[in-house]
Amino acid sequence: MPQTLDAVAVRGWCALALDALGRDREAIDAINVYPVADGDTGTNLYLTMESAAQAVEAVFAAYPEPPVYDGVPPTADVVRAMAHGALIGARGNSGTILAQLLRGMAEVVAGGDGDLAEALGRAASAAYRAVAHPVEGTVLTVATAAAKAARNADGTPAAVAQAAYAGARDALDATPSQLAALGRAGVVDAGGRGLVTVLGALVQALSGEAPVVRGEALVPVPAGDCPAEAAAAGPAFEVIHLLEADDAAVDRLRAKLDRLGDSLVIVGGDGLWNVHVHVDDAGAAVEAAVEAGRPYRIRITHFAQQAAVEPPREQVQRAVVAVVPGEGLAALCAEAGATTVLTRPGEAPASGELVEAIRRAHAREVVLLPNDAELRHTAAAAVEQARAEGIRVALIPTRAAVQGIAALAVHAPDRRFDEDVVAMTSAAGATRHAELAVAERQSWTMAGVCQAGDVLGLIDGDVVVIGQDLAGTARTVLDRMLAAGGELVTLVLSADAPPDLAATLENHVGKAHLAVDTVVYEGGHQGVPLFIGVE
Repeated sequence: MPQTLDAVAVRGWCALALDALGRDREAIDAINVYPVADGDTGTNLYLTMESAAQAVEAVFAAYPEPPVYDGVPPTADVVRAMAHGALIGARGNSGTILAQLLRGMAEVVAGGDGDLAEALGRAASAAYRAVAHPVEGTVLTVATAAAKAARNADGTPAAVAQAAYAGARDALDATPSQLAALGRAGVVDAGGRGLVTVLGALVQALSGEAPVVRGEALVPVPAGDCPAEAAAAGPAFEVIHLLEADDAAVDRLRAKLDRLGDSLVIVGGDGLWNVHVHVDDAGAAVEAAVEAGRPYRIRITHFAQQAAVEPPREQVQRAVVAVVPGEGLAALCAEAGATTVLTRPGEAPASGELVEAIRRAHAREVVLLPNDAELRHTAAAAVEQARAEGIRVALIPTRAAVQGIAALAVHAPDRRFDEDVVAMTSAAGATRHAELAVAERQSWTMAGVCQAGDVLGLIDGDVVVIGQDLAGTARTVLDRMLAAGGELVTLVLSADAPPDLAATLENHVGKAHLAVDTVVYEGGHQGVPLFIGVE
């Protein structure tokens, strides 16, 4: 039954688009030859849409069922959440443009105008403005064609969406004749192909039926025929980050980055922006961002490394994928044979990244260690998708990196899979975990009121100690944990921790708790000064 573009329809659209991009991801990656043949357009679109969908679900979760609420939030809140989620989760050139397309649509829908054609027109215009040097034959062309077809359509929102979808497919078919790189490779534009997928999901969300198609617009790349010059040409690095800055500062930044490189896209507004650029001097691009405001979630990708193709290798029987909070632990887990996913403070991995790591492990059986209680739903979604691809995956619900270390220590790939999972789960469960953090502001905790700058000792996720210095607080935490017994203490120190902290704590354990061994690891830049494990 046809719907309007209300909160429920937007939620359904996000879910359907994410599912469709998940199916089309590899095919879209395979035709990615412009602006750089780095084979990640489909993946970037998927991760961007996943962030948008998660933001929408968070809004719905805040509106419980009757009698308190009717379970459905205002449409304006939902579309703004969709746009914001896409903005903060945008990946790559294509994902950044998709974020601006969704933002343009949200501006119309959130303003109370439910006209879908107007929303699609605003989206296309916003995307063109965000790109420093728009090029025809790309996703921008496809978006414009979709908006034009929508304006010429009459009838229900579902009919308008179907017209936009058809117009987008026609434009996509024409992209090889508009852009020389596509014509040489014999493919359509990858970003435009992704947008067609997203619009197809919109048709289904509004009509309840898959969109009507005339044929397949996707032109595959012949095996091994992706032009090498496309991967080598242009700047060496992709730099992408979020930026808190005012409009004037962003205008100055846009001018500086335009001189430094190409493929410049800056999307956002209201003080928060997503910046994407290809440059040879990544440091200069980051310095320009620092001058403009506060950049964070900075990602720098070297195209030569990304484009390097690994030689085919035989699939192994079993592998471990571990999420780790710092470079030191990543190296430690890699030495133990694990495939790692590195997280940064405030930047948890999406399920798509975990699925990519599971694929990268190239194994028939995979054990996933999320090492963070907040990742349980994300990890479960990744496991479900990997299992659908035929990979046998077991999720061990590790809540901290030290539990993951304990699990990895007993991993034995020559055991039966179930036996190995049981042993790893038992080792993780027998490891109590703690961490020391520094309070950023005054707040209430289970241990009382803390002030900014206080050292917080958390055991199993709860604040149990408030102290003034790292060493003293850590000793108190260790004594509380060891009061219940223990044989081994694991200390994972941040690169920013005091240089004598490890020796101080080792000495304390040795004197105060006889027959307890201590092992120390360098965690690198891991967000908190110290992780503690007690087995």
